[in-house]
Amino acid sequence: MLLSLTVFLACGAVAGVLAGLLGVGGGIVLVPMLTFILPVTGVAAQHVQQMALATSLASIVITSISSARAHSARGAVRWEIVRDITPGILVGTFGGGLLATRLPTLFLKVFFLCFLLCVAAQMLSNYRPPAGRDLPGKAGMAGVGGFIGLVSSFVGIGGGTLSVPFMSFCNVPLHHAVGTSAAIGFPIAVAGALGYIAGGWGRPDLPAMSLGFVHLWALLGIAVASFCTAPLGVRLSHALPANRLKKGFACFLIVVALRMAWGLM
Repeated sequence: MLLSLTVFLACGAVAGVLAGLLGVGGGIVLVPMLTFILPVTGVAAQHVQQMALATSLASIVITSISSARAHSARGAVRWEIVRDITPGILVGTFGGGLLATRLPTLFLKVFFLCFLLCVAAQMLSNYRPPAGRDLPGKAGMAGVGGFIGLVSSFVGIGGGTLSVPFMSFCNVPLHHAVGTSAAIGFPIAVAGALGYIAGGWGRPDLPAMSLGFVHLWALLGIAVASFCTAPLGVRLSHALPANRLKKGFACFLIVVALRMAWGLM
């Protein structure tokens, strides 16, 4: 058990740095790592993907607080955007998490794999939609939030890979978009984790150390480490060549996606 906790601490440390550094959310890394680690701890194969997604979202509750505080201290969080997008986020992510507990594991794995490849392609191309309009009204923001929340619940992330391009398109400066995305990660994580908890509540075939589909032992290690390292990622984001880092990370994501695809054959 001590070895497992050490591994989960290492996962959380990496995820926390990436959450602050790249604005992509640590879930992009956490979910693949957890899908490899959880079977070793005794989680049944048919529950591994859902448990990895649920635990990733639950850990982002902690990561997003730490990361958002660091960005807010630099004046990079647009709280009015967080306010307007949160209602849709809550509905979309909770509903998506609840739905995911009833979807086939294969569907979720393929969806996540395709998402990884899309994120990698975006990073390699460095494409960002041109700033073409202002932010929509409250109804439009709620609709966008619902979509971001639904996708985030299926891939176990804090939504940065969707919310940052959306805000950039709406003329929000990039550093504000990244900081605001970190704050948006909190309602995404809370609602998504609750959806997975509700969907797995009382199921006798889940591990003893779990709350619904959230693996509590993994959550403990990841949350402690990610809370400590997220501010480091924020500091690094202001000091390192982010474009080069993102291209290297994109290549890593492609390798992970190919490895996951091989496992599906």
